[in-house]
Amino acid sequence: MDNKTTKILQLGRKIFTFRRQRKLSQNQLAEELGISREHLAKIETAKRCVSLGLLIDISEKLEIPVKDFFDY
Repeated sequence: MDNKTTKILQLGRKIFTFRRQRKLSQNQLAEELGISREHLAKIETAKRCVSLGLLIDISEKLEIPVKDFFDY
């Protein structure tokens, strides 16, 4: 696995972890974001890259600074 893929996977895991800490289901967060649960699931499992705009929306919904998604 190359470095880029590793970073995308780590980002997805961070989103998953912060979502779970907030006790939100994928359905709940996806609905708040206006995306499908499947889209969110693919982001969390690194099967789809998240856009910067969507990452900002996720950070706002989870009340997590964007920079915290990149603290490895």
